[in-house]
This record gives sequence, C-alpha cells and structure tokens, in this order.
Amino acid sequence: MSRHAQQLRDHDINPCVAETDASRKCMDDNNYKKDMCTAYFLKYKNCRKFWHDIMMQRKRSGVKPEMPTAEERRKILESMGNLHY
Repeated sequence: MSRHAQQLRDHDINPCVAETDASRKCMDDNNYKKDMCTAYFLKYKNCRKFWHDIMMQRKRSGVKPEMPTAEERRKILESMGNLHY
C-alpha cells in the first residue's frame, strides 16, 4: 500500500474513513450505479465539510495539529450529542 493510501486509512488523519468505506461498499453492492448511493455520498460530503471547517477554525486559532486526532474528534462529537453529519 502506498504511503498516501496508508494516510487515507489513518483515522487520525482522515476523519471520514467510515463514510468513504460505506460509499465504496454501496457502489460495489449496486454495480456502480451512482444514483443508488446518493445518501452515502451526501454523508461523506457532510463529513468532509464538517471536519474541514473545524480544521480551518483550528488553523486560524493556531491550534496544532490542525486536524483533531480520532480521540479528540470522538470527544467533540460527544459534546455535540453524537452529531451524525
């Protein structure tokens, strides 16, 4: 597995691994008919937007690392009442 591919699978780097996997599974299960997986794509898009906004806010505030770790993200979601994108 390439270094880039490993990073995409790292839960500390990529907050949307589960959404990515669900989208891919839907596509596999539905013979790559995109219209069958719209809900999964929307969840992925919302996940990316949510964490991108958090990352940008942390960057502006000088917080490092800019992307919260998987544990920090879990705590953030818990404090928001387990928000599901």
